[in-house]
Amino acid sequence: MSKLRIVFMGTPDFAAVILKAVAAWEGGEVVAVYTQPDRPAGRGKKLKASATKELALEMGLPVYQPRNFRDDADVQALADLRPDVLVVAAYGLLLPQRVLDIPTMGPYNVHGSLLPQYRGAAPIQRAVMNGDTISGVTIMKMEAGLDSGPMLLQQAVSIEPEDTAGTLFDTLAEHGAKLMVGALGMIAEGRAAFVLQNEELVTHAAKIRAEEEYIDWAGDAKSIHNIIRGLTPAPGAKAVLSIEGREPLTLRLEPGQPVETTADAAPGTLVGMEDGALLVACGSGAYRITHLRPAGKPTMSAQDFYNGRLRGLSAPYGMLGGKTA
Repeated sequence: MSKLRIVFMGTPDFAAVILKAVAAWEGGEVVAVYTQPDRPAGRGKKLKASATKELALEMGLPVYQPRNFRDDADVQALADLRPDVLVVAAYGLLLPQRVLDIPTMGPYNVHGSLLPQYRGAAPIQRAVMNGDTISGVTIMKMEAGLDSGPMLLQQAVSIEPEDTAGTLFDTLAEHGAKLMVGALGMIAEGRAAFVLQNEELVTHAAKIRAEEEYIDWAGDAKSIHNIIRGLTPAPGAKAVLSIEGREPLTLRLEPGQPVETTADAAPGTLVGMEDGALLVACGSGAYRITHLRPAGKPTMSAQDFYNGRLRGLSAPYGMLGGKTA
């Protein structure tokens, strides 16, 4: 049996893990890798390649980076590669039907949820933000709808209390890589059997909006903890510290601990220090911030932040709120 000609499409670390496994599969040959165009990153805003591009170049694979597939030339370039299958993982583009029609044996996606739950751009982050205890990965055959195609394989994974979106990304990437290789074997041997998604069970996982990165302290402490976990490490949970007589300071928050203790203060009030943690009043309970990163500074302990910024002030120290105008 001749090897499958595979075109891989993906962008972040999640996709790179899957590319590595697919490229090592003996039943196929990755003939090209598609990824998002290089993006400005860091303080200098220099163009940075995606994790998938960096891996592809290390492996000596040709890389394509179209902005979209509206240009006929980009569609033709893909067709000229004569792929048997497309393997797509967190690519970041909604592929038009004329692209999905190119591979002779179909386009397949590795999706970070147990479909039909959490269709959309941020399934892993949303699952953690919502306090779910179960997530998973799905291999599905792609169609024009958003993550709506028939499913080939699924695997459930527990979300542990200490998991962040980052740790769950890593776990699901490893499982997704193994599942995708297994799926390719089934496809190559003609053993693939698909199950339609139950449209009555569909939920959506929209891309994280910029305003969602700023914590609303009016919620209960446990829910706030889940949101911070789900925003870690990217795009990051944020709050703006306002202290009378000082310029507002944006802080990036690391996951801490929710506590049931009710702080007698308005939600968002930085009420004091407790065992080396900054205590923030919530709508219900309070939250212990153990590590944070002030704008323009490295991550530091709450104790170090207190020593450098708050020592000498009387508690409550100030208010944590949303983005300033």
